[in-house]
Amino acid sequence: MNIDIILAGVGGQGILSIATIIGNTAVKQGLYLKQAEVHGMSQRGGDVQSHLRLSDKQIASDLIPTGKADIIISVEPMEALRYLPMLKSEGWVITNTNPFINITNYPEESILMNRIDQLSHKIAINADKIAKDLGSARSSNMVILGAATPFLQLNFNDIEYTVKDTFIRKGQDIVDVNIACLHAGRDFAMKK
Repeated sequence: MNIDIILAGVGGQGILSIATIIGNTAVKQGLYLKQAEVHGMSQRGGDVQSHLRLSDKQIASDLIPTGKADIIISVEPMEALRYLPMLKSEGWVITNTNPFINITNYPEESILMNRIDQLSHKIAINADKIAKDLGSARSSNMVILGAATPFLQLNFNDIEYTVKDTFIRKGQDIVDVNIACLHAGRDFAMKK
């Protein structure tokens, strides 16, 4: 088992939480893990990306070579497209469809969505709306994580447990809404 993941988004959208949950789940399952330094964190609203590599064998490098990523998990559509050169031809893009417009020359949403629609292997989901409907707009990253779970080669029950463990210090209500968002994202992806 080898899986190379590009995590992409904008600062403040929860990329670190996704990376933590995937990484902790992988370690609990006895897998090796390498994560490249996360870039863009110093500025809320700045672009953020990280390489996350999981394997049942030792991993030499924390960087994913161009064209070798199995999955791009993105909480922002333009950021998903930014990293397409990193993706294998048969790789999957899991992305939020709701843009985070924080620059003056942000592309037109219709252009972005047209490009995403052209991808062969994609899950494009309005995670912001789903999370808001479930009671926590801040939990859209868990919707995206849920949508990625069918492609991660990790036990879903273990992912769910790690989400609970990650958020329990914030209270049971936060745990419950994040679990609901995780399931909503997974349910959406499983229907595609």
